[in-house]
Amino acid sequence: MTAKGPLAGIRVVDLTTVIMGPYATQILGDLGADIIKVESPEGDSLRNYRPLRNEGMAGFFLNLHRNKRSVRLDLKQSEARDALLRLTATADVFVHNMRPQAIAKLGLGRDAVRAQRSDIVYCAAVGFGGNGPYATRAAYDDTIQAASGLAALMGRQCGNPAFVPSVICDKVAGQQVANAILAALLHRAQTGEGQTLEVPMFETLVAFNLVEHIGPYAFEPALDEPGWKRVLSPMRKPFRTKDGFACILPYSDRNWRDFFTFAGLAEAGADPRFSSLAERVQNVNVLYTLVEEIAPLFTNAEWMGFCDRASIPAMPVLDLVDLWIDPHLTAVGMFRVEEHPSEGRYKVVRHPVEFERTPAQLRRHAPRLGEHTQEILAEIGYSAAEVVELTDPNREGAPTSHG
Repeated sequence: MTAKGPLAGIRVVDLTTVIMGPYATQILGDLGADIIKVESPEGDSLRNYRPLRNEGMAGFFLNLHRNKRSVRLDLKQSEARDALLRLTATADVFVHNMRPQAIAKLGLGRDAVRAQRSDIVYCAAVGFGGNGPYATRAAYDDTIQAASGLAALMGRQCGNPAFVPSVICDKVAGQQVANAILAALLHRAQTGEGQTLEVPMFETLVAFNLVEHIGPYAFEPALDEPGWKRVLSPMRKPFRTKDGFACILPYSDRNWRDFFTFAGLAEAGADPRFSSLAERVQNVNVLYTLVEEIAPLFTNAEWMGFCDRASIPAMPVLDLVDLWIDPHLTAVGMFRVEEHPSEGRYKVVRHPVEFERTPAQLRRHAPRLGEHTQEILAEIGYSAAEVVELTDPNREGAPTSHG
């Protein structure tokens, strides 16, 4: 018998869109929760990014929305809102990523949802915390990179502020959403109490960036400006080797002694500027310049061979397309090809955590828009005729176009 995930039996009503919220619910779905993705008549905007095989089923949608069921409801209609509230009565978690004024306008604030189930975990994944002056502002990954200090950190290294070429804020905040929901579910299991959560992107990324960059600024008064010098060094970069690029990162005192011996730099090994971690941090630009000068003398394979023997952290620079043939990722089964019912063969990136007893699994392929509407409404007591009435695009008051 296939083992169930650790969240088997947990139902999540998911009103999130784009990446932050859907990434959080992907994590919960991989762990066994029943994720009910509630979509507008037009569907999640991420569905239609090109290229794609069929409308509404973009490539990154296939992994981001696995293990979810889609119900299509026009929440501007009172009957659809009533259906959603009826659904929340069966749920353990309600999560959305709307701005406060938008969720209030729909009549789906905390009080309305908790009236259906008092012990529900109600999670608002928002851009900015509700008690601050930015609470009603729109937030996207780029705006949070700018606001949280991340773009400025890139500027301190590269010369001008820049965005990290990844939706890192959405993904970090998405993981925080999942963690917060899990903690609230544990609290409920121990006490029987539900609670309301607010997970703001801005505050999450500020805390994330300051883990290391608070440094000397942690003291009062501050000993220096915030920022970890080693990480901010413009010389902190992959180094060109004889046949590519690699990260070569001697770290301990022993690592550096072995590196200097291998590189034929005996005098550097005796240099007091490099004798301890504290001294090396103060002279990091000089130190990394030495690595940059030596790196082209050897191939990636030669560097990896030496660094493995000397226990020096090192990895070649891999392009995204290289990941699919990386021997380690192949050995751990990171990727496989599955058959989607409507989209055909596609690559699956597995959940990265290994569970001995309750492994994460692919139980459902990403749903087509509204694929499970009839099924889900039937589960909460709607008759076939009522489902037809509720979802009929020609009913009185229904929108004239569904996109």
